[in-house]
Amino acid sequence: MLPDLTSELTFQTSRSSGPGGQNVNKVASRVEVWFSIANSALLTQEQKDLLLEKLTPRLNKEGFLHLASQEDRSQLANKELVVAKLYEVLEQALHRPKPRKKTRPSKAAVQKRLLSKQKHGQKKANRRAGGGDD
Repeated sequence: MLPDLTSELTFQTSRSSGPGGQNVNKVASRVEVWFSIANSALLTQEQKDLLLEKLTPRLNKEGFLHLASQEDRSQLANKELVVAKLYEVLEQALHRPKPRKKTRPSKAAVQKRLLSKQKHGQKKANRRAGGGDD
């Protein structure tokens, strides 16, 4: 559904606060990705409008969508994770739920329900009339 957006993504790396021991002080394994929805040449105008509408709270003042990953010790693994996360966010925002079709219960189902209610009511009425000696 979505085109390959890697050419329009901007990556930035920094030191991660995650696992890695002393290595964490030397290696920039945290990866951030920035994506401008409005300036994308690969998305259709309809897709852009829908994304801008649904992702407004996640956009910064310049209109960039920003995501980060620091789950792994490897910069490459974090880059793959953050790109997958970005695609997931975009796919969810573009997903349109199938419209619900109104349905009516069949006559037999209505009859069955009413009969069940009648039996239940009769059971309760019998308890009122017959019991109470105890």
